[in-house]
Amino acid sequence: MDLNQKIKELAQNKGADFYGVADLYYGRNFIKEQGGEEIASYPIAISLGIRIMDSIVDQLSDREERSVAVNYRHHGYEIINQRLDLLSSQISSYIQSKSYSALPIPASERYDDERICAVISHKLAANLAGHGWIGKSCMLITPESGPRVRWTTILTNAPLPATGTSVPQNCGECSECVDICPVSAFTGVTFKEDEPREVRYDARKCEKYLLKEAEWGVCGLCVYICPYGRNKKIK
Repeated sequence: MDLNQKIKELAQNKGADFYGVADLYYGRNFIKEQGGEEIASYPIAISLGIRIMDSIVDQLSDREERSVAVNYRHHGYEIINQRLDLLSSQISSYIQSKSYSALPIPASERYDDERICAVISHKLAANLAGHGWIGKSCMLITPESGPRVRWTTILTNAPLPATGTSVPQNCGECSECVDICPVSAFTGVTFKEDEPREVRYDARKCEKYLLKEAEWGVCGLCVYICPYGRNKKIK
């Protein structure tokens, strides 16, 4: 069994619903700008995803109820992030045992408070690995599960073949995530690689709402409403 197949099997056995490998060459400038030279020096990213349970996401229309909000924050966010971090740590250790470098990136840890971002974009890695596209909500949209997936990334120099390339957006005329946002954080502009996030998404509005206005500090309506996650047809 080759290295890539072994890592994929290990990831799936440890609970990953999505496994992909991205060639970071075409995203290097963006990665360097966000995370610095050392982060951008890695040529390969392993993108791992775990799907949030539909039974939790489907309750978010009633998120003002404390039981719904607590369950989403705990099982839909905190626990899955812990599972992803443990998964990426185990896989990184395995890669290191094969004499390659591996750097696991936390599933949800802010690196830059000003820009409200991690050291590398998990969504970018997932997009370059062929998992899905960047939607109008600025989330990674998969054909199978919509945005109902949480992601983590392992940077490595292991010679792994890419599983895909950047996926073009397939939201069409749909604007349900834009329309449902309680603070109009999304502009509805389609993702373009050469445009900054601010063209599409005001992260400050979203953060302020969660901290000061959202009931129990939970929203998730853009995750809830996406037709791909709800298995609805897109026009």
